[in-house]
Amino acid sequence: MASLTVWKFKTPDGAQSALDQLEELQHQELIQVLDAAVVRWDVGAKKPKTRELHSTSRAGALGGGFWGLLFGLIFFIPILGLAIGAATGALIGSMADVGISDSFIRDVRQKVTPGTSALFLLSSDAVIDRVAGQFSGAEAELIQTNLSAEQEDKLREAFSNED
Repeated sequence: MASLTVWKFKTPDGAQSALDQLEELQHQELIQVLDAAVVRWDVGAKKPKTRELHSTSRAGALGGGFWGLLFGLIFFIPILGLAIGAATGALIGSMADVGISDSFIRDVRQKVTPGTSALFLLSSDAVIDRVAGQFSGAEAELIQTNLSAEQEDKLREAFSNED
C-alpha cells in the first residue's frame, strides 16, 4: 500500500535537503520512493515554487498531471478567489476518491506558508519512525494520508505516466 505524505519544514531549503536524505534511506531499504515533489516558498513570494521528481523510470510514478492538480488545489486556486468555487468543489471531490480529502488539502494549505517548504512524497514500505528520525533536526512536521489499495489503483490509473 502506498502512502502520500507531506513533510513541512520551517525553512525554504528544508524539503530539498530531506529529499536528499530520502535517497540514503532508500538505499538502506527503509523506504521505497515512488514519486516526489518539492515545494519551496520564499519569504515575500506571492506563491511557492514547485519541482517534481520526474523519474519516469520509477515504478508507480504519477507524473506531472497529478502534482499539478494537487498543487493547484492547495496553493493556486485560493488565490483566484471564489469565482471558480463550483469547479474547485468538483476537483476536491474527485481527489477524495483517490484518498486526498478536503481536510488534507486544507491542512497543507494552512501549514505550508511563505518562509517554509514541503516535501510531497508517494512511498511504500516506509519505516516511518526511522524516516521521521532522519528529519528530527530539521524540525519537520508530518501531515499524512494513507491510501487504500483501491485508492492507490485509482490514483495510478488516473495519473500514471503513459508512453
